[in-house]
Amino acid sequence: MNSLKGRTALVTGSGRNIGKSIALMYAQEGANVIINNKSNIDELNATAQEIKDLGVEVLAIQADISNEHEVESMINSGLEKFGTIDILVNNAALRPGTPFIDMEYSDWKKVTGIDLDGAFLCSKLCVPGMIANGWGRIINIAGLMALEGHEGYTHVSASKMGLVGFTRSLAKELAPHNVLVNCVSPGTIDTTGPRHSQMTKEELEELAARRYARVPLGRLATVEEISSVCLFLASEGAGYMTGQTMHVNGAADCR
Repeated sequence: MNSLKGRTALVTGSGRNIGKSIALMYAQEGANVIINNKSNIDELNATAQEIKDLGVEVLAIQADISNEHEVESMINSGLEKFGTIDILVNNAALRPGTPFIDMEYSDWKKVTGIDLDGAFLCSKLCVPGMIANGWGRIINIAGLMALEGHEGYTHVSASKMGLVGFTRSLAKELAPHNVLVNCVSPGTIDTTGPRHSQMTKEELEELAARRYARVPLGRLATVEEISSVCLFLASEGAGYMTGQTMHVNGAADCR
């Protein structure tokens, strides 16, 4: 416990699922947390209350991380409240399926704007403070789509593989300043989203069967199994690790 005491973490897309789990795990380890989402204020407030109940401070901010001005306002609010942002987790993402032949440029930009540009904007504004303090951690959340081809997800695959390259290059630039940059690439996770609420029981069972068949470990990951890796990367124990992508997918990529 308290391995992150005195640190402040910003986790984007943290109203639910992986982002929420990361924020809660950091809070359990003593970090103050800035949480963010774009539109669901009820989810964000509920997560904020759970963090407060752990005895640390929290700042909940709604912002579109593809919008430079909204990101700047979010970062400035965090710095005003906490003084520093020591840990940044670029987790926010969009994953709408659209066949390439039907994809408009606006569809492409909507996804890359959140998945890739958002990571750039948040990192760009957090890095100066990390350099000044001689300590920082940036963790980018990619995924299996960075490694595999998926019909209807060219924009997502391009964005997620872009995060891998972004991680490696930024890690080299920031290593002399003790700012470490790594990537976590989760496999299929046992989470729910808006689209699942529209599915019948039979459709949900069929979806689960397809997912299980792709994972040699024979089950889906829990959000805690992903956030625990993010906790390690934020800790002093990962002090010699930078520029790496950690694949947490039950051997789904070992084919």
